[in-house]
Amino acid sequence: MSPIMRKQVDKVNQNSSGVSELADEVFESIHTIMHLYRSRQYRTLRDGAHDLTHMETKTLGYFARHPGATQSDLVAHTGRDKAQLARLIKGLRDKGLLEAGTGAADRRSVRLQVTAEGQEMFRQLRQQGRQLSKLAVNGLSEDECGALLSMLQRVRLNLESETE
Repeated sequence: MSPIMRKQVDKVNQNSSGVSELADEVFESIHTIMHLYRSRQYRTLRDGAHDLTHMETKTLGYFARHPGATQSDLVAHTGRDKAQLARLIKGLRDKGLLEAGTGAADRRSVRLQVTAEGQEMFRQLRQQGRQLSKLAVNGLSEDECGALLSMLQRVRLNLESETE
């Protein structure tokens, strides 16, 4: 191999190795950011007036955004264990945050809705989440936030297209 060709091959190997290391750093950074964000969310839930776990909050949020959805809808949306979600839903119903009704077309289908108390709690939790999100992007311009969002969406699309 000629010296020029060897330099080109070495340069390609270095570049692909550098991109690989950068990709690892990108995902390590994303992981760390999400860990910090969730840690702050948990602390807010734990120290707040709401006696809810993180998963209860997520479940309440799902039914707040999808009134009349079923437990099966939630299972399909999250991919979580049906029994685990049944316990979460029962807990939220026991706390008076969710209520059940039957579907108009199928009386066997249990449709879930957030109660007025649950809606107020979800509104407060969403407000706390917005404050935390605002803190997380403090110092970034609107254009920078848009660029970051666009790049993260491309990363997500890359991963989604790889699994299909």
